[in-house]
Amino acid sequence: RQDFAFPSQRLLAVLDVLSSTPARAQRLAPRPDGPLTHFASPRGEKGRVVEPSQELSTAILMQTPVGWPIIGSSEEKAPRMPDAATAPPSDSSSRTGLVADEISRDHDTGPRHPERPERFDAVLNALKAAGLTEVLAKIPPRLATDDELALCHTRGYVALARRDITSGASHLSTGDTIIGPGSLKVALNAVGSVLQAVDAVMAREVDNAFCVLRPPGHHATPDRGMGFCIFNNVAIAARYAQQRHGVERVLIADWDVHHGNGTQDIFYEDPSVLFFSTHQSPWYPGTGSINETGAGAGQGATLNCPFPSGSGREEILGAFRTKLLPAARRFRPDIIFISTGFDSRFGDPLGEFTLDDGDFRDLTSMMMEMAEESSSRRLISVLEGGYNLDGLGSAAVAHARTLRSM
Repeated sequence: RQDFAFPSQRLLAVLDVLSSTPARAQRLAPRPDGPLTHFASPRGEKGRVVEPSQELSTAILMQTPVGWPIIGSSEEKAPRMPDAATAPPSDSSSRTGLVADEISRDHDTGPRHPERPERFDAVLNALKAAGLTEVLAKIPPRLATDDELALCHTRGYVALARRDITSGASHLSTGDTIIGPGSLKVALNAVGSVLQAVDAVMAREVDNAFCVLRPPGHHATPDRGMGFCIFNNVAIAARYAQQRHGVERVLIADWDVHHGNGTQDIFYEDPSVLFFSTHQSPWYPGTGSINETGAGAGQGATLNCPFPSGSGREEILGAFRTKLLPAARRFRPDIIFISTGFDSRFGDPLGEFTLDDGDFRDLTSMMMEMAEESSSRRLISVLEGGYNLDGLGSAAVAHARTLRSM
C-alpha cells in the first residue's frame, strides 16, 4: 500500500519478516469492518488504517526488523552541532511552569523498548543539572476523569483501554502500544498533567508550561491507541481549553519526526483547531501528506509538511517560518500547544532528521513569538517522542531555557 511506504532499506527488513511468517502478511490487509481515520491518500480519498500484528507493527514503528535490539543509543549519527546557550538561569521569578510527576516511571514497557521509563529520567535529570527544576514554577499533576477523556475519545475506547490494562494484557488490543499494570494510572496522569498546565496558563499563574510526561499521545485517535500512545494528551487539553475556559481558537504545532495522525484525526473537520505538522515521510504511521488539509468545515485547518530522510534546519524551520507563521497570523489562536517530539533530533534511533539543540531553541523562539503576537503568551509544550536519551535531555534543556526567556 502506498499509504505505508518505507525507505527501501527498511522495507527489506519488513519483507523479510513477512516472508518468514505468511500469516502476518494476511493481517496487513485492511479489515472491512476496521476503524476509519481521517487521513487522505495522494488522491485525496480517505483510507483505512492497516492493522498489522503487534510484533510486526512495533517493528515498523521502530523501523527495525523484529528481534533486533531496541535500545536507544547515545551514539551520534552526525557531527555534534553547537548546543543552545549554557548560561545558568537567573534567580528571578519564573513565568514558565513545569509539570513532571515521577509516576511516569510506572508505565513499564520493558528494558528493550524505546519508549521506556528512562526517558522521563533523562529529561528530568538534564533539567536538574541545568538548574532549571529549581527555578521553574511547579504545577501539581492530577488524574484525568473519564468525562475529560471523552472530550476526544469514544467512551467505548476508554472502556476498552481500561479493560485491556486491568486484565493484564501486554498490548492494547487496538494497536502497537505496550501496557503494564501501572499504565492506566500513568496515562490518566499524563492527560491530567496537561489539563493542570492549561488551568495554570489560563489563570495567568504562568505564561507557558513544559509538560514532561509519558506515554506520548499524538498517535491516539478517537477510538484507537497506537504508536506507543494510549490517550491523546494534547488533543484532550486543546478541547478542555475550549470547553472549560471558553477558548475559541487553538493552534497545535507538532515537530515530532512521526506524523501526529491521532491529533489530525480528532480535529480534521474542526475549523476551531489549526493543526500543523512537520514530519518524516515516508515513515510511520504513513499519514500526513500535503493533500491532507481537512474536511468539511475544517477544510484548510490542517497543514502538513512532510520531508524526506536527512531533512533538518533548512526544511523544518523553513516550514515553520514560511508556512505556519503566516497561517497563525491569519488564524490568531487564543492558546498554542506544541507536540514536542525530540525524535526529530539527529542521532535518534527512530528518526532520520538532523535537527540539533540550537534548532529546537529557534523553533521554540518562533512559537513564543506567535504566542506573544496572538495568544497573550499562552503556550503549552507537551512531550511526545525522543528516544536517544542523551539527545532527549539536552534538547529538553535548550527548549525549557528558551521557554523561560519569554
